[in-house]
This record gives sequence, C-alpha cells and structure tokens, in this order.
Amino acid sequence: MRELEAEVLRVKRLEGGILGFEVSLPNSPPLIVVLGRRAFVACGLLNIEVAERLNVPCARVVGVRSVEDVLEKEIAEATTRARELGILPGLRVKDVLDKL
Repeated sequence: MRELEAEVLRVKRLEGGILGFEVSLPNSPPLIVVLGRRAFVACGLLNIEVAERLNVPCARVVGVRSVEDVLEKEIAEATTRARELGILPGLRVKDVLDKL
C-alpha cells in the first residue's frame, strides 16, 4: 500500500509553510493543489463556480502538471473570498503565496 501511496501522492514543502500536492489520477491529468493557511490554488479540475457558492477562498490555474507549473502560472479565476485576500486573476501564483 505504501508503494501505491508514494506513486499517487507527492507533497512538496514551499516557503512560508505552504504545501504543494500532486495527486496522480487514473486516465486523467494530475490534481495539483497549492495550500496555504487561508486559501488554496488548484489546477483546472477545480470547479470555481461550486467553490464560489460554498464561499471558499480559492483560485484556479490551467495547463499545469506539477506544483512548479502552478507557481509560474497566472491565476485564471478566483472566488470572491480569494479576491478579498488579494489573490487576483492575472497575478502569478508565486507572487501571492504570502496571501494564501
């Protein structure tokens, strides 16, 4: 079971206590999440409309396959709660890590 876990989930520690998760999924691109204490950024698999309805502070990036890709990408969409924290569309994720 541990071997499967190692293949499926990779955790990366980033600056400021931020964590990056890469989850391998069958027949799908990986699920990528960068998680902070107040908000998170996820790959294109995130349904931002549902997150908005649930009042979740999060943002979405597209076209990524790793945590490193997420850090370099510009935010495509952000919920109202995320925008209130300064996590805005058009900003690079690595430039808003302190807001997560």
